[in-house]
Amino acid sequence: MAAPELAPAEIQILQDLTILVFAPLVSGVVAHLEGRLQGRRGPRILQPYYDIAKLFAKETLVPEDASWVFLAGPVVAFACYLTVPLLIPVLTQYPLPLGYMGDILGGGFILSLAGFAVALAALETGGPYAQLGSSRAMTFGALIEPSILFVTFTVALVTATDLPYFEAAAVRSSLGQAIDPAHLLAAVAFFLVVLNDTSRIPVETHASTLEFGMIDEARTLEHSGPAFALLKWGSAMKQLILYVILINVFAAPFGEAGSRQLGPVLLAIPAFIGKALGVGAIFAVIDSSFSKLRLFKITEFMAVAFLLAVLAVVVLFLGAR
Repeated sequence: MAAPELAPAEIQILQDLTILVFAPLVSGVVAHLEGRLQGRRGPRILQPYYDIAKLFAKETLVPEDASWVFLAGPVVAFACYLTVPLLIPVLTQYPLPLGYMGDILGGGFILSLAGFAVALAALETGGPYAQLGSSRAMTFGALIEPSILFVTFTVALVTATDLPYFEAAAVRSSLGQAIDPAHLLAAVAFFLVVLNDTSRIPVETHASTLEFGMIDEARTLEHSGPAFALLKWGSAMKQLILYVILINVFAAPFGEAGSRQLGPVLLAIPAFIGKALGVGAIFAVIDSSFSKLRLFKITEFMAVAFLLAVLAVVVLFLGAR
């Protein structure tokens, strides 16, 4: 009897569900591990699920001077986070139909749109902390985007494609491709980008209380109820999506299903979650081993990511010659 196979549309829905369902779990494990590394008990592993469920049961309060943009921002951002998993290799080695509709740079544009929607909603509140966080997020985002562009172009030049599925296939094709100096430099640069985009030390203390150094967390201070739940859930999804790109495109594109059979596709889920938790553990160690940079020193950190990406391009062309 032949093993049951899943239709491509079913696998794409399963990829979305994997990100949607397991994103809070990865965040919970990382937060719990951080607490342990810092000598605390840490929150429960399932605490993000409890927080999201509690927020959905609460009332949404809207600032007096805010418009419909305040409530639309979290919805737009959440929709963007649901779109990106359709374009990247979460569970399969082979490209799914929608995987041809956007390259890795297109996925970055969608994530940028989500960040813009959250920042715009924060500006609508009129709250000083929310506006300050929104302004800082957009400023530092503009500084990190050149690094993302150079990383994207470098990987496209190394692998001769800018589609995430084929970039991962090129890395799997040979050990020489995986340890190519230009590819390794681009991977390290993207690692620093992920540190920035997930509000980790040395850029930001993501679990901090109110302080003038807050960036990403400050944008959500005025939200409550279901809108705040969507923001917290979306933040966890964004973190896991960046882990997907780092793992399944740059670093370790292994363990995904090579066929449409039900068994390999389902086995790819725990394999992916295991890799994501490994990356999360690395970030937890970094979060517990370093101090947050002063606000005006963050530009130097971003300059390092940019220079590594530029160096990857230089090494690539010198190697070609």
